[in-house]
Amino acid sequence: MKISELFDLKKSQYELDFVDINPDIDTPLFLDPYYISKCEFPFAVCAYESIRSYFEFLLALLKGKRIEQARELFSHLGESNDVCMGMSHGKPQGRGMGPEDTNAIFKELLRSRAIHSGIMEDIEDFRIFVPNVDRDKVSDMTANIIKLQLLEYTKQQCELHNIPLLQTVPSGMYWDAKHKRWDNQYTERLVINNKPILLVPKRIVSFTDKYTTQEYKQHFVLNYLQNEHLSLGSSLVRKYKNGEKYVTKKSIEEIEPPIDKEYLARFTESHPEVFQDFKNKTVSKIERIPGAVLEDLNANEICNYLISKLRSVPSGTKNASNYHNLIIGILELLFYPNLSSPKKEKEIHEGRKRIDIVFNNSAEDGFFYTTPSHNVTLPCPYVYVECKNYTGEVANPEIDQLSGRFSNMRGRVGILTCRVLEENFIKRCADTFADERGLVIPLEDSDLIKALEDYPNMGVDAIENILASKYEQIVFEK
Repeated sequence: MKISELFDLKKSQYELDFVDINPDIDTPLFLDPYYISKCEFPFAVCAYESIRSYFEFLLALLKGKRIEQARELFSHLGESNDVCMGMSHGKPQGRGMGPEDTNAIFKELLRSRAIHSGIMEDIEDFRIFVPNVDRDKVSDMTANIIKLQLLEYTKQQCELHNIPLLQTVPSGMYWDAKHKRWDNQYTERLVINNKPILLVPKRIVSFTDKYTTQEYKQHFVLNYLQNEHLSLGSSLVRKYKNGEKYVTKKSIEEIEPPIDKEYLARFTESHPEVFQDFKNKTVSKIERIPGAVLEDLNANEICNYLISKLRSVPSGTKNASNYHNLIIGILELLFYPNLSSPKKEKEIHEGRKRIDIVFNNSAEDGFFYTTPSHNVTLPCPYVYVECKNYTGEVANPEIDQLSGRFSNMRGRVGILTCRVLEENFIKRCADTFADERGLVIPLEDSDLIKALEDYPNMGVDAIENILASKYEQIVFEK
């Protein structure tokens, strides 16, 4: 059973930020440090800082001939089944990093010309240049290094969805980037059938099918060698009937030594610009995991179900929690991948339950990407959401409550959801904007219903179009 089923969340994968794993089997997804390095939102940036810190320290130890210290540092990269990802069959056991693997790979590192020549600058390059390292092993390495970030993320998601945590559970070894050491602690953890589990944001996982030895060899190294033979007019050059010259990759492989990882290291040492070209171009080929991840879900059915749920939740404080919980799932579906990693900011019981949510801004295009670029007074590394299930009108105090959270560091853009907007509400938001107190975008039920109706055909553009229209109304309000 998946996490959502085990804890009766009544949410589809579309409505969840984390990968809805089955703890009893491995999900065929991976943590790819190269992909994470290109994700410029707070969670990913923090995670990659840990990855970079670890690898730079490991390289420094190896180059300084501090071999035993480097060996001990590397030994903690053994496989972690906490994330339940990889290509195992049956129960999660991995084809990843066990103690024997870490020993064998460390020996390969000591022999690797990629280390000694300096061409291996990032941990993702293990997969390109180090024998017996594949995407499973790199994923396991990454999971261990960013365990601290995943522990915190798991706590946040469990709090968001009211999933119980066990107290004083060993964290397992994690990389402390600040002190450059492996550490552990007793902490709150998600434990299922006596097994600690880490939840992983779907925004940072991938299939890792682009940053590979085969891609580098086939589309960059062999392409370069083809051009070399053509330029030199070697014996491998052939002609089409129209006179155009060509060289086949097969003919190159027949005369070259086996193009294995050692060959690629030697080649890259002589032609570093080819490897850099590979790195630069590969990022544009990596596709984000869709909101449904690997599940075969009918978006129309889910959106219609959410519309029905929204219409059926009564307004008023008695149903505030139900409304908030529903809105979190709707926003997760509509805004993914542009907003991610939601966490509950504050919970207050004063006769009603009030929940403020903060999302990471993970947009690579669209409204949340272009807005801070076009208007420097509207930074938004985080986007705050306030949910109001009021029977009466939402007015100035609610706008002030949301804008009061804004700052240059946290961001100055927020969303206020409510059931129905009174006629002058946009004017109130425009006044806040004109006073340089930030941008508050209101979304009422009709806006969310419209976005859900359009989502199956338009994806994230369904809500993006509504945001753009609201923004224009606020900016040009007379």
